[in-house]
Amino acid sequence: QTCALPIFQVTLPNATTAYTRDGSFVVDGEGHLVTTSGLRLDPDITIPADALETTIGKDGQVFVTTAAAPETPTLVGQIQLARFINPSGLDSEGGNIFIKTPASGEPINDNPGNNGVGYLIQNFLERSNVEVVNELVALIVAQRAYEVNSKAIRTSDEMLSQVNSIVR
Repeated sequence: QTCALPIFQVTLPNATTAYTRDGSFVVDGEGHLVTTSGLRLDPDITIPADALETTIGKDGQVFVTTAAAPETPTLVGQIQLARFINPSGLDSEGGNIFIKTPASGEPINDNPGNNGVGYLIQNFLERSNVEVVNELVALIVAQRAYEVNSKAIRTSDEMLSQVNSIVR
């Protein structure tokens, strides 16, 4: 069984493969689809210089409309997602970049929508998996528990101090 956590495969400047959850892509000066930090998507997708609009389908297919054919979208590439048996085994390099390790296992590359990988949605942000209200309530509960434990230790210390003074 594999985790359905979608991860994009990118190429580092030293030509090694890395992985990121950063799905905010831009087109660099050479027309390549890259992350905001400039890492090329793998497999590499090149957007033509005369592209008017770029569209990424939920299945990861990248289409462009050009000035020469504004009514006919042209397929220029396919975004693939990687999955790992143990994504927590990936080694964090910082900047939302991860490297595979023996603990993470080998990547399983697939197109979005296949085998439960999930879909891509253009111009959307992934929602956080943290509910702020619940976390604040948990923080307050933890703080109150700390205060109670601190008072109990202080009271116990005072009682021991009184016992010691009685014994003398």
